Amino acid sequence: MAADLEELKGMIEAALPGSEAVVIDETGTGDHLRAEVRAPQFEGQTRINQHRMVKAAVRERFDDGTIHALTIRILD
Repeated sequence: MAADLEELKGMIEAALPGSEAVVIDETGTGDHLRAEVRAPQFEGQTRINQHRMVKAAVRERFDDGTIHALTIRILD
């Protein structure tokens, strides 16, 4: 099952109020994705914690097998 990119964008933006996210299908298969995210919650956080926040927002889609891989790019 391919991921719904708009749903994932919404999940990230809901979990991180005030954020802006773009989710891109990197391989055309719908399960290897890239998220580019800018969020006020990232201020003062380490890169690993920023990535954890994004992954936590979409954890449900990892757990149900919709997403197999997610590359995260944090935007300043």
